[in-house]
Order: sequence, then structure tokens, then C-alpha cells
Amino acid sequence: MKLGSSYHNGWVLANGVRTHYSWAGTEGPAVVLCHGGGPGSSGGAGWRFMLPALAEAGFRVYAPDQISMGWTDARPHAWPVLGHQSLVNHVSDFIDALCLDEVYLVGNSQGAYVAAKYTIDHPERVRKCFLIGSATIAMSMGLERPDGGNNAAFQALLHYDYTEEAMRKFLTAIINDPTKVTDELVRARHVAANRPGIRESMQAFQDYQSRMRREPQLWDRFSLKDSLPQLKVPTEFIWGIDDSFAPVEMGHELEKLLPNIPFSYIREAGHQCQTDQPELVNRMVIEFFRQE
Repeated sequence: MKLGSSYHNGWVLANGVRTHYSWAGTEGPAVVLCHGGGPGSSGGAGWRFMLPALAEAGFRVYAPDQISMGWTDARPHAWPVLGHQSLVNHVSDFIDALCLDEVYLVGNSQGAYVAAKYTIDHPERVRKCFLIGSATIAMSMGLERPDGGNNAAFQALLHYDYTEEAMRKFLTAIINDPTKVTDELVRARHVAANRPGIRESMQAFQDYQSRMRREPQLWDRFSLKDSLPQLKVPTEFIWGIDDSFAPVEMGHELEKLLPNIPFSYIREAGHQCQTDQPELVNRMVIEFFRQE
């Protein structure tokens, strides 16, 4: 289900995974946008404002639905093997399938972890990386939620029950501007979250996360504590001051651990800065990518 008419949709086979993606622009450097997790996530839903903006600025922009999300194949068996690395590998396969030799990356939330880890794994393929509010990265650096997850946004995720009402509650918790939580967006994400195999995939991922916290070897594979502070690829990080899902305190603590990465904090923005403040964030991304 497409949101708006300012971008296109396509399919590609990425290492055997039938992958849906949204795209805009036919010329210029390639940008890959990595959406966050959460029920019904997709490239179009997460990046509907950035796709056309970057295309108008002269970029070719691709926003894949990550494995077991959006309209991409549901692969419940992928999670027990590699967990978060399954997402990273899938984005890598997507980039290869489109024959993109060198890319700019943007990632939000869990997608920011994917973008950062792909950059760490393939620094020769990434020109620059732009990250947006990510509890996943914070936790991979050894940080915990300052409120222990006792906030409305995190609880809305924990208690999501695959109903349209629960989807609306979750989206209003992660997007601060209520005008951006449209009926169209709620319906699109609700339909995506209820595709065959999606529930099983999400349960498998949650089970893996529980294992990861108990098994040191799995945690070591997830951790960025040693690698992200050493990253040489130019990277910037922004965080919504009003983020209730990943409170801004996490950003402040993470900034202390990453002196190699400049941080900026966005007013009147929650967990999806690119949705709450699209004009500002689009301009920041374009200016960063254009800088020599």
C-alpha cells in the first residue's frame, strides 16, 4: 500500500529474498534509507517525506522494506541465526542487487543500527552516514533506557496486539505531530503488520533478543562498543528533544561515548525526526551529503 504519490515502488530479489522498496530520482549519487522497527514499518511509511526531497536535490533514493517488514518476504527462520545482523545482511544484499557500488546511508531507530553496522562492515562502500534517534545503537553501546522503558511509547510497543487501534496508539506515541498520523498511514501499517508470517517473524526476533541478553557470544556480535567509536566514515547523529520512545537523555549519554560523531538535537521532534520536522531534517541530510 503506497503512501502518497511522490515516489515509486518496486521489487528486487536480494539473495533470494523478494524485497519491496520505495524509490525516487533517476540520477545522481545513491542514497539508501533504513527504516525503524515497530509494527508495520516500511520504507515508504518511514521515509515518505525524505524520498522526494532528496530526489529533488539530485540524489537517487532507495528505501527498502527490511526483511520480514513492510511487503518484503517474511522470514521467521532468519532471526534465530543472526538476529540484528539479518537486517544488516539483507540491506547489504539489497545494495548488491541494485548494483550500487557506493552509497550514502540514512537510518532511523533500529534502522540507524542497521546503517551504522553496514558502514562498519563495509566502510569502502559508504560515503557518509546520517543517523536519527536510536535506542538500539545506545543499547549496543552498553546504555540502558533512563526510565527503564516505563514510558507510553515503549509500553505501546510492548502491548501492541495487531489491531488498528493499537497501531494508532503506537504511532501517536512515536510521532509527536498528530497531523502526521493520518488514517492512511495507520491503515497502511496495520495491513503490513498483519501479512502472513509477520507475527511469527516478530516473535522470533523478540525471542532472539531475549537470548542475546543471556548469551555473551550473541551480545558480542550485536555490540558496537569497540567498533562505532573507531568509525572513520563521516557520520552525523540527530535526536528528537521530545523523543518519548528513546528519551533524549540516551542521546546525551551516547554522545559522550562517540566523540568522533557530531550530535544535534531537534526541537519539537519525537522518535521520527524526519516525520515531525521533515523540512529541517531533509535540509540537514542534503547539506551533510553535499559537503566535501
